[in-house]
Amino acid sequence: MNQKQQQTNYNQARASLQQAISWYSSFRRHWNHPPNATLQGAVKQDLQSLKSALEKLDRVAITIATFGLVSRGKSAVVNALVGQKVLPTGPIHGLTKWPKSISWTPPTGKVQVELIDTPGLDEIDGQQREEMAKAVARQSDLILFVVSGDITRTEYLALLELREAQKPLILVFNKIDLYPEKDRQEIYQQLQKLGQDHNNNRLNSLLSKEEIVMIAAEPQALQIRVEYPDGKDQLQWETPAPQIEQLQEKILTILNREGQSLLALNSLIQARDAQLNIAKKTIEIRQEEAEKIIWKYAQYKALVVAANPIAFIDIIGGIIWDLAAIRALARLYGLPLSSYQAGKLWKTIFASSGGLILGEIFGSLVLGIGKTAAAATSVFENPTALATYATSALTQGCIAGYGTYAVAKVAQTYLQQGCTWGPLGSNTIIKEILDGIDSNTIIYRLKQELF
Repeated sequence: MNQKQQQTNYNQARASLQQAISWYSSFRRHWNHPPNATLQGAVKQDLQSLKSALEKLDRVAITIATFGLVSRGKSAVVNALVGQKVLPTGPIHGLTKWPKSISWTPPTGKVQVELIDTPGLDEIDGQQREEMAKAVARQSDLILFVVSGDITRTEYLALLELREAQKPLILVFNKIDLYPEKDRQEIYQQLQKLGQDHNNNRLNSLLSKEEIVMIAAEPQALQIRVEYPDGKDQLQWETPAPQIEQLQEKILTILNREGQSLLALNSLIQARDAQLNIAKKTIEIRQEEAEKIIWKYAQYKALVVAANPIAFIDIIGGIIWDLAAIRALARLYGLPLSSYQAGKLWKTIFASSGGLILGEIFGSLVLGIGKTAAAATSVFENPTALATYATSALTQGCIAGYGTYAVAKVAQTYLQQGCTWGPLGSNTIIKEILDGIDSNTIIYRLKQELF
């Protein structure tokens, strides 16, 4: 991935985030509907998440988080990358109690890096561990999962949980000085076996041998014999230098090859999740108002269609009225939707609920023709024409009204998902980034997860 493409991805992400913040921060997005205090309070955190995504993008800082079970050497990995002992390490289990952030400037990297060290996933109780892991994983751009020795079932399950964050992951096999016989192929095969035992091979398809690195972040001290000029010798303990080169090289390759695109992608994922939360909460809180709008449009359509004697106008007018109902809902919810997008949404609903809508159109056409014929017949010439007209009009009106109600209810679901699919929508830009990446990038492996 060349620098020009990375810069394009970065600029697209920035424009998308700026548009989203501008839209969702404006009270005018609800048109003439008065502000809802409950809704404003409910989406406050999501609006802040949108703003923090843009701030992170502007800082051009990649966040790399380390996860793993206790005593796997997560803090030692951070120390080795930074080049100094900034975090305590030792034989006592659980020295890291809370996530800690360390700034790191790679020697040849083109972006700033924030390293996050986390407590062992098996030393924090249930809900607290899960919430901590999810929170750190969400704000991370790249995850380092540190293991040593044989990978346990607990570690495999933790890897699956971290995959839910939809972030690139590197499996770091630490303490290679204690397990010199281990190699990447053996570790990969062990993961495959764990997947088969767990009846879940999803991780194996998302983590290749290329995402496994072998290091010794804090090698064990070795006893050496020192000989002096006078012929005497003495045994001394010497700690070898960290064997961290493979991990450094892997990280620097990722940063230089796809760092800006990775930053853009993860900022957009954060923004997408925030927007979907806003849409979901908005639709839930404004449900009562939405029902009134849906019923109003359904009743008016039923009355107009019933009264109109021309079949063709019933069908065309009915479609326009359905589009108006969708626009009215979008304005109530304050979700971005142009007339063009409303038309596309109607077509999408037609494709997914074609039987219902076709039934309405066909029924409206047949009844409309009968109603037109009855209207064209003089009541004095055929006294039953009036009864025929009234029956056809009533039936056609009921079908038309129900059609608008059904379309509007389906539109609520699509509006919730569609808020991220506009011309600069977060999902739109995410898809463009993924469609343009090379197959040898770490981002490429996220493609099947995100879409």
